[in-house]
Amino acid sequence: MTDTRTLTDDERWQIALAKDRRYDGVFVTGVHSTGIYCRPSCPARAPLRKNVRFYADAVDAEKAGLRACKRCSPDKQSAEEACALAAIAAIRADGAQTLDQLADLTGYSPTHFQRLFRRTVGLSPAAFARALRENRVREALEGGASVTEALYDAGYSAPSRFYADTKGRLGMTASDWRDGGKGRTVNWSVIATSFGDMLVAATEKGVCCLAFNEGEEELAARFPKADLVPAGEDFRALFDQVVQAVEEPSSDASAIPLDVKGTAFQQRVWQALREIPAGETRSYGELAASLGKPTASRAVGGANGANNIAVLIPCHRVVQADGSIGGYAYGTEIKRELLNREGVEAQ
Repeated sequence: MTDTRTLTDDERWQIALAKDRRYDGVFVTGVHSTGIYCRPSCPARAPLRKNVRFYADAVDAEKAGLRACKRCSPDKQSAEEACALAAIAAIRADGAQTLDQLADLTGYSPTHFQRLFRRTVGLSPAAFARALRENRVREALEGGASVTEALYDAGYSAPSRFYADTKGRLGMTASDWRDGGKGRTVNWSVIATSFGDMLVAATEKGVCCLAFNEGEEELAARFPKADLVPAGEDFRALFDQVVQAVEEPSSDASAIPLDVKGTAFQQRVWQALREIPAGETRSYGELAASLGKPTASRAVGGANGANNIAVLIPCHRVVQADGSIGGYAYGTEIKRELLNREGVEAQ
């Protein structure tokens, strides 16, 4: 979560567009065309930016002549919200808090507490604690800490617990984040598609590259330390799945295994891209806000551009803030056609 003391109005706007409930209570959104103010997470349709001003709290908004939204009740804190905030503070202070301990803290039964925490936060207490630990690991690795230091400082009792928590996340381990996956054997092929020639490459763990109008030379530039081998029959079934996912980009490609290398932040961006549903788009600002880093639009754009796996990590679903199509590494014609096949009328 971004330091709330330094939020700009542009950052608050991106948070409101993302309906990020983590910022409820940090500020309120005043809509002067309707005369109401809302929580950042209010489910109502987003107003025009020109009609919006931001206030520190309900008192400031009401001094400006606004009234509270009846849909999100920004002037009230429910008992459930107070309970969830107390539990979050306890989890942040001691990630080892058990469900029974958290329930005792709030005065609810464990079953009822778990239900209301999930309803308020969107995650179970255990999932929230895991996400918090993983985020601490990523931030430590980005800051240059060793893998061992990052894992233990984040509260993991052993490296095996981290690997168990993050199993299957884009095929990478903490060590891969540090060394970039050196020494891999990469099996590759160039396949004809309706978009033109498509380069597909994979390790034994999954697809590591998908690019249009590229070949072995470009692959070697992407993976200069890898052993490049033309793909044999062992990879035919996997590559057939990839072709189908590209020709029909609205289909579910989540079952196709990936093996990517990148920083912890890039990994987070790529995972967020995979969570954008087919037929929908996001701006860089919206994507940054969804990661809890509304000031990081430029960094998100950099991670988007560093993506080696087109379509399967759908960076084509990121557009400009005004809805225009924006750029694409393989040309806007391919991007526009991918979006069109998903039912998006690209501007």
